[in-house]
Amino acid sequence: MSASVVIAGAGPAGLVLAGELRLAGIDVVVLERLSRRTVESRGIGLTIRTVETFAQRGLLRRFGDLGTSDQGHFGGVPVDLGVLGGAYRAAKTVPQSVTETVLENWAVELGADIRRGHEFRSYREEGASVLVRVGTPAGERTLRADYLVGADGGRSTVRKAGGFDFPGSAATTELLLADVRGIDVRPRMTGELLSDGMVMSAPLPGGVHRVIVGERGAAPRRRGGPPTYQEVADTWKRLTGDDISHAEPVWVSAFTDAARLVSQYRRGRVLLTGDAAHIHLPAGGQGMNTGIQDSVNLGWKLAAVLHGTAPESLLDTYHDERHEVGRQLLADTAAQGRLILGGAQAQPLRDVLAELTGYQDVSRHLAAKVSGLAIRYDVGPGANPLLGARLPHLELTVRGRAVGSTALLRAGRGVLLDLADNPHLRRRAAPWRERIDIVTATPHGGGTPLDGTTAVLVRPDGYVAWAGPGSHHDLPTALDRWFGPARRESRER
Repeated sequence: MSASVVIAGAGPAGLVLAGELRLAGIDVVVLERLSRRTVESRGIGLTIRTVETFAQRGLLRRFGDLGTSDQGHFGGVPVDLGVLGGAYRAAKTVPQSVTETVLENWAVELGADIRRGHEFRSYREEGASVLVRVGTPAGERTLRADYLVGADGGRSTVRKAGGFDFPGSAATTELLLADVRGIDVRPRMTGELLSDGMVMSAPLPGGVHRVIVGERGAAPRRRGGPPTYQEVADTWKRLTGDDISHAEPVWVSAFTDAARLVSQYRRGRVLLTGDAAHIHLPAGGQGMNTGIQDSVNLGWKLAAVLHGTAPESLLDTYHDERHEVGRQLLADTAAQGRLILGGAQAQPLRDVLAELTGYQDVSRHLAAKVSGLAIRYDVGPGANPLLGARLPHLELTVRGRAVGSTALLRAGRGVLLDLADNPHLRRRAAPWRERIDIVTATPHGGGTPLDGTTAVLVRPDGYVAWAGPGSHHDLPTALDRWFGPARRESRER
């Protein structure tokens, strides 16, 4: 029993990684302890960056009619996401269970082998392989893989088995969550800050409401299972005065403000993604979305290494890029935690922040943070503002047809956009044409982010690795760095 990649965990991060690997033709096995999909939805909503990512893989239509919104918040302080502009909006009430269903169907259609009722137990590295011990309904089995990826959540067994360092801060408070039917409460989408705590309520599909309660000074409890719904209802009544005890609970859970980030996203042939690499207060639903982006960053790099077109050192850029994102994530959610859970003592800070969001630069900065649009990778020196940023959606003309730039990334390959019909540029990129698509295009109209730019090299995850003019490296150097050296016979043509 063998596979190129074994992924532990069939949550959003694991399923996205499976799909990304299958797009590149890598055989992958996903191990999932649960025998069937859960109806629980720890995360709700998709950030703008995740919506963009799903659009570039052609997945948005599978979600049906997405309810989008320009309303966001930073620690309960309203933030206008509309200041960011762009082609996409955040989707606010998509349950994680729906996201997982869409992603699992996509990954299976692409050929991923998802094995439910299979639990990761342990592993050991043996030469150029990882031997993965798996508990199955038929007994224990061993899988041989080239790489193992832990996508198995905040209590990751892979992380513990691999001895990954997981520094951070322990929980200081506990919040309770319930999805319920049969209540009529007004929406508190960004949370309502009360003198003794915080309450949040949001409508979900199917007549379900999500309620979250956080009582100031509520110490985390050592639990053997989820809290009772009566605990949620009692806390809600203490904070709001309203009785919701008559509701029918669908799912009840508790979470804390514990915050930890692994020191390394990779140890040899074992890598971590999603909550296995970072845990934090789930302020603004950023955890699931960050995990999805982790996997989109990792997938194409791991595939290139397995195909032998890129050196193994390309995997080091996964840690370099995503560990910094994780560090910023923990800092942002910690700041939001102070605002959300600080009670009356934090009110002056909330008032000052609310005043500052009246300035467009501040509003845009905070909106970009909570939307995932503030991310910029170090792809090398240069003056072009697109370098290291994600290529925004653009309307282009390609061979006389209107094409969106997002659609050019559908296949999960790199793209060189030649915006000046430059045959010399295309000849320089030709030795890499087996790994990238070379597209001559003309942007529609003026005033686009490409004004003054004659060419861009876009990685499979949508980030700009090179732009002309403005990059201090030449195009072949950038191609070599991100897509591996050109084959000798290609250079000689």
